[in-house]
Amino acid sequence: MTPAEPLAPLSVRAQAPAELAVPGSQWGLTWRGIGPDDAAALHALVEALEDWDRLPYRSSLEETSDRVGEQGPDSALNVLGGYDHAGQMRAFGLVRYAPDDEQSARVFLDGGVHPQYRRSGVGTALLEWELGRARQLLAGVDRPVRARIVANVEETTPDAAPMLLERGFEARRWYFDLQRDLAAPLPQIDLARNLETVPWTADLDEQVRQAHNESFSAHWASEPMSAERWHAERAFFAPEWSFLVLDRTSDRAQVVGYLLSGRYEQDWICQGWSEGYIDMLGVRPDWRNRQIATALVVRAMRAYAAAGIDFASVGLDTAQPDPNYGLFAALDFQAIHSSTMYSIEF
Repeated sequence: MTPAEPLAPLSVRAQAPAELAVPGSQWGLTWRGIGPDDAAALHALVEALEDWDRLPYRSSLEETSDRVGEQGPDSALNVLGGYDHAGQMRAFGLVRYAPDDEQSARVFLDGGVHPQYRRSGVGTALLEWELGRARQLLAGVDRPVRARIVANVEETTPDAAPMLLERGFEARRWYFDLQRDLAAPLPQIDLARNLETVPWTADLDEQVRQAHNESFSAHWASEPMSAERWHAERAFFAPEWSFLVLDRTSDRAQVVGYLLSGRYEQDWICQGWSEGYIDMLGVRPDWRNRQIATALVVRAMRAYAAAGIDFASVGLDTAQPDPNYGLFAALDFQAIHSSTMYSIEF
């Protein structure tokens, strides 16, 4: 086997522009960087876009603030807002570098344009700015790793896809929101005698984090979750709906499977129903094919139903646009929404 060619430095591969111009003023918009003080204005725009585009979720003000706040002191460099003559934000672009990545270097693009300004060239200009900023961020990475610039397109906003394809993006992953009516009967799942399903507890959470990293170590784009990141991404964690499977073969029980749920009540009004959301589900490799994941999903659905919740929901990440939903299909989950991940990789 021929050894792989060494990667050129990202400072070369990124092809970053030396100067980065903001979109022009021809749309009657004034452009400037966004900081934490602008979170409320950004959230008002995000709310309007989610409603107009009929998205099956709603961002909370806390989530929007986090999108800006996680940029730290560089927020004004990585988040751009376009304001009309009345001072209202009408468009935004956000570029987020994933600092915890070890095996790759990723930058995520996000943004939106108020319906009044769509199909005018604003979105194209914002995308050009985002791409340039993404390449600048990647050019500063000194690790010899592959790079990926990522943008997601919701099925309700397909107009964004041609812009991405024209600039070298390719569709690489498909995401499906699945739902299961909790009024329908649930199956009985019996695990082996040495395996026990128990409620999540804080004293086992570090074991859960380690089990998660092990379970997803071979996933196509997985990066190890640091303890800091693990605890930071818990704003909507529902411990009462989260469960673990322990292997009690030895004196010291070990976590071999886990299901962590989220409670996103801000979504329920726009959806017209309540749901328990499966945020994380994993089984360590040596314990797979023992119905552990199925048992965890059924246990969580029983907890949702006992709380008077209408549906169980989960997001599925696949390499095919028309996938088999596996255990979720067997449990009568149905797809209700989808999005596509586009990326440039080098």
